[in-house]
Amino acid sequence: MIRHIVFFSTKEGQDVQAVRSGLLALGTIPHSSHFEVTVNTKVDPLCDAIDLVVYAEFADAAALAAYKAHPVYAETTRKVRPMRELRFSADVVAEAG
Repeated sequence: MIRHIVFFSTKEGQDVQAVRSGLLALGTIPHSSHFEVTVNTKVDPLCDAIDLVVYAEFADAAALAAYKAHPVYAETTRKVRPMRELRFSADVVAEAG
């Protein structure tokens, strides 16, 4: 299983909930087994720069590639990119156990 984790910050003046709503469209793409977009609680005093986290799980690299190739992914990126400042992404293989 691959865990896809993406951290976003919004540009100053942008509404976090509007960005979240835009990112939720990614959940309509059928290739993930789990998908969520959550607001960062910002309880860590060392870093409060991240506003939103996208977390999704995929069976394998092919499912993740199909997700990223889906037209909804491209459209969501087009809509959300102007509203975001930072974007950090990690795709990690889950350890068996």
